[in-house]
Amino acid sequence: MLRLPYLAVSRVFALMRLLPMTDIDKDIEILTLRHQLAVLQRQIDRPRFTAADRVFLVALLHRLPRARLGQFRLIVSPDTILRWHRDLMRRRHGVQAVHPDQ
Repeated sequence: MLRLPYLAVSRVFALMRLLPMTDIDKDIEILTLRHQLAVLQRQIDRPRFTAADRVFLVALLHRLPRARLGQFRLIVSPDTILRWHRDLMRRRHGVQAVHPDQ
């Protein structure tokens, strides 16, 4: 129950850490993180996400178009992010799922 507030607070502190960084420093960190992600992706078959992990990713990514999501180096597919968003909205609003092909 405390995991989501903890993640939110830790992300705020992480953002505060980024404020004094130069753009070059941020770019270097992003490239380093992307490389580490690529290494980890080669080592694991399927990552496991908690509900809080899913909410955080959906909150960050759900407004981006699918084509833009496809350009990101994500450990889940853009379709998975969009499915998680639909599932969260369905649970939150009690809306029946509508398949995009219908």
